[in-house]
Amino acid sequence: MDELTVHTIGGPTAVLTYAGSRLMLDPTFDGPGEYRNGPVTSIKLAGPAAGPREIGQVDAVLLSHDHHIDNLDVAGRDYVLGAPRVFTTTAGADRLGAAATGLRPFEHSDVGAVRVTAVPALHGSPEVGLRNGPVVGFVLESDDQPTVYVSGDNASLDVVAIVAERFPDIEIAILNVGAAKLAARGDVFLTLTADLAARAAALLGVRAVVPVHQDGWGHFTQGAEDVVRAFAEAGSAEVLHDLRPGASVTL
Repeated sequence: MDELTVHTIGGPTAVLTYAGSRLMLDPTFDGPGEYRNGPVTSIKLAGPAAGPREIGQVDAVLLSHDHHIDNLDVAGRDYVLGAPRVFTTTAGADRLGAAATGLRPFEHSDVGAVRVTAVPALHGSPEVGLRNGPVVGFVLESDDQPTVYVSGDNASLDVVAIVAERFPDIEIAILNVGAAKLAARGDVFLTLTADLAARAAALLGVRAVVPVHQDGWGHFTQGAEDVVRAFAEAGSAEVLHDLRPGASVTL
């Protein structure tokens, strides 16, 4: 069947069912709490809509990066360490053990019938992105299936344009939004704003967008309602699938 099912868990975390495989995005399973890492303090406001036991095993984890708590928290790391396969940055793979495969942009590997290709992502402005460390997004392809773009923590439309040029057949985009901002990184958005997400959808020419990374953390400065508004104002409300944690959609 020519379809993708997305089940949102909260924050950046979602489970995808695609071409016979189950894939998890950025596992975050901790309850609310505060995390400190040098000058950066991150506050988690809400726990997940489902935990690891309810979700069960997946075929692979697609991890934008492992070194920020809002993409891989403590319980999420435990889940990753027990996963059969993990795809992430090359730096992250060195920290996550034998099951982890590090992919540079445009390198690929296969999970069952799914080709997983890493694509660029920029976690803030060019200057802040260097300080934030390497991140990746992913493109998923399989015969007779829609091509899917998973942005990871990317804040750059220029990066989206590169992905769109390299993969002109993308039909579905899962975009990390939330307009994340941290005082320690200055007045810079670290992920897509709602308005940039709507522009990214137009650049990609997709038929469906599922936003994630828009709830559950204190440094997300925009939420689901902002995304709904931005897509409506851009005249593209019909492509947006407004999923709140625990909801799912088949596209």
